[in-house]
Amino acid sequence: MPDILRSIFSVDFVYSALRLTTPVLFAALGSLVADRAGVINIGLEGIMLFSALTGVLGSAYSGSLLVGMLCGLVTGMFIALIMAYFSLQMKADIVLTGVAMNLVATGGTVFILYSICGDKSVSTSLSSLVFPTLEIPLIKDIPVLGDILSGHNLLTYLSLVAVVAVWFFLEKSKPGLRIRAVGENDHAAGSVGIHVRRVRYGALLLSGALASFGGMFLSMGMLTYFSKNMTAGRGYIALAAQALGNGSAVGTFFASLVFGCAEALSVSLQGVGLPPQFVQMVPYVATVLGLVLYAALRKRSKKTVRKHKRRKRGSQ
Repeated sequence: MPDILRSIFSVDFVYSALRLTTPVLFAALGSLVADRAGVINIGLEGIMLFSALTGVLGSAYSGSLLVGMLCGLVTGMFIALIMAYFSLQMKADIVLTGVAMNLVATGGTVFILYSICGDKSVSTSLSSLVFPTLEIPLIKDIPVLGDILSGHNLLTYLSLVAVVAVWFFLEKSKPGLRIRAVGENDHAAGSVGIHVRRVRYGALLLSGALASFGGMFLSMGMLTYFSKNMTAGRGYIALAAQALGNGSAVGTFFASLVFGCAEALSVSLQGVGLPPQFVQMVPYVATVLGLVLYAALRKRSKKTVRKHKRRKRGSQ
């Protein structure tokens, strides 16, 4: 037990937690943008998986990291566009559309990988490129803090920048104001001239773009190859992180960090002799507990609001 505690309360653990937060954070921010527009992007898992594959294929066959990134980004936005078309244009259920995309991605990525390079589960035959790691000047020389914050992958730093960018976009920009207006009351937004469908199209596209970076981090940052079903439920975990974030970019970041810590804990427990099945379920148990806590807090908040309304009526 002391060995477990020593590994948890260590610089390496915090560094690992921040690194493992990256894919969940990107997808959770994407979920946040879509949610504020009044739509649920259940297809985050499929978007991440397709982007992870096309990023590897694009960089391997072009020899350019930029081309690989663009391939993953365009793929994520294209999948989001398909979801937007079926749900907003054809009036299909957005949840069922997202689940369908996730199922298509599970088998479709393996089929594409095998069709192009003959690999069935891992892109071992491809020499794909990866995003670089960065050493932050001055900070890297600070004891403890430098070991935690410096030396991360480029996409990890980009995810932190994305938190600020998404907050500013939703809270301070005109397009963000329209997204929030559509999400809060689409009929009222439409009555003042806001094109509700167009705003939701844009929100889903931006959601797909953010989630695609999470997928590319898995195959071009955390690992150096694509493997079958490598997202491992992170798209669904991101939905939970966004819900726990209570509709804010900063809250979404801290909720994602909690799940990153849970995954880092599962990695730390691998060398303790516990059954591997128990170790692997730690992030998902954390997700369930987080959703239970979220439901309890919402229920308590609703009760408080009802009591306040009753007291207000009584005083009148």
